[in-house]
Amino acid sequence: MAMNDTKGAGLADRLKTAAEAKQALLAKFRPKPAVADPLFAERGVEAAAELKAVRAERQAARTVRKAAADAVAAETAAAAGQRAERKRAKAPTEAEAKDRRDARYAARKSRQ
Repeated sequence: MAMNDTKGAGLADRLKTAAEAKQALLAKFRPKPAVADPLFAERGVEAAAELKAVRAERQAARTVRKAAADAVAAETAAAAGQRAERKRAKAPTEAEAKDRRDARYAARKSRQ
């Protein structure tokens, strides 16, 4: 019985037609049986290999960056050490500083 043939149909017929229509609507939303992908396992292996390659590449990049940062740090430390050494070499000893102060004091006294 089609949906438009409800004219003159009894209650039971109408209820039966409504139930069939509802079942047809619900059938659209039921999950369909899935077809197993024959390449599923192969794709998993490919994805794992790709992931491993990406991780190795990132690790190599990290290693290069760390080596560069260590080189810069060592260079900076060496430069700071050299600056400190030059500063120490330029700085007068206590005896030299005392001699300079005494010379300035004597020059000031002699001017007065």
